[in-house]
Amino acid sequence: MNDAPAITTVPVKLGDRSYDILIGAGLIDRAGAAIASRAGSVRVAIVSDETVAALHLDRLTRSLSGAGIDSTPILVTAGEKSKGFATLEAVTNAILAARLERGDVVIAFGGGVIGDLAGFAAGIARRGMRFIQMPTSLLAQVDSSVGGKTGINTAHGKNLVGVFYQPQLVLADTDVLDTLTPREFRAGYAEVAKYGLIDRSDFFAWLEKNWRGIFDGGPERTEAIAVSCQSKADVVARDEKETGDRALLNLGHTFGHALETATNYDSARLVHGEGVSIGIVLAHQFSTKMNLASQDDAGRVEAHFRQVGLPVSIGDIPGELPSAEKLMDYIAQDKKVARGALTFILTRGIGQAFIAKDVPPSAVLSFLQEKHPT
Repeated sequence: MNDAPAITTVPVKLGDRSYDILIGAGLIDRAGAAIASRAGSVRVAIVSDETVAALHLDRLTRSLSGAGIDSTPILVTAGEKSKGFATLEAVTNAILAARLERGDVVIAFGGGVIGDLAGFAAGIARRGMRFIQMPTSLLAQVDSSVGGKTGINTAHGKNLVGVFYQPQLVLADTDVLDTLTPREFRAGYAEVAKYGLIDRSDFFAWLEKNWRGIFDGGPERTEAIAVSCQSKADVVARDEKETGDRALLNLGHTFGHALETATNYDSARLVHGEGVSIGIVLAHQFSTKMNLASQDDAGRVEAHFRQVGLPVSIGDIPGELPSAEKLMDYIAQDKKVARGALTFILTRGIGQAFIAKDVPPSAVLSFLQEKHPT
């Protein structure tokens, strides 16, 4: 173990529900020992998708077995369309069929879809089982695996049904990121950049200079993941259930979620991180339109996202899209709406995001009409 790669630990401080995020190479192979040391003698269900399972499941089950932990794999189809009631029912039934008890563990082994789905299933199976996140995408490692948000999508919008349910541990193996497609990695990078744009302008400037090292797998990658996780952990510790400034983490998501709904969660057209990328650019442009931020800052964000290969406009989404008026309907269903009043995360510049309440719907609609490709 002394020759094992170094592990970076980021604590999430939530009193008696605090947990650690472990970040480093080779953590899949060390998962059994890490879980046994924290959870004791347990049985586990590994919820994963077919793509991740083909690449990594054997290594994880060997690691667990080596630590004396029996495991039951539960596989679902890869992609956003698995985040629905039907798959939730199937996963929950499989957990119960494996006769796992409340003190046993559900492992979410995959990207953001698996983390949200498995976390929700863990939160409701036997009224709450222990839960460990093992995120395998960049997006999941820096965002969705941390903070306890779980849920599924409905016809009315994204993530509208779910529970806040914290994991007991997050194991982020940086080696698995080398198996992602370039598109998947870029999509996750949008969430990394988000943290700089919320309140860490120095981090965004660092990303502008060092993004190639992150993409190439250099030491910059682990540093970027650790900074992102620490940023989110700090916010979650202050506002676990999004009654205050945790909403800042939704920068770009109100626009992005509407675009995902508009594409019917078709990953061939748009994946979550791409929706966030377009949404972040739109949020900065809308802030400029509302005379809150400079055109230069909005242009800087767009230029950086374009440089790394991310989509930056509604017109970058292939295929036909609903009208601007229909996109407004999706925005009105978003979780950031309170009693019909629109709440957006807007910005006064790089690293100066804030919660804007009572945003005029007419201003949003006019902006969407300007930006809509038709």
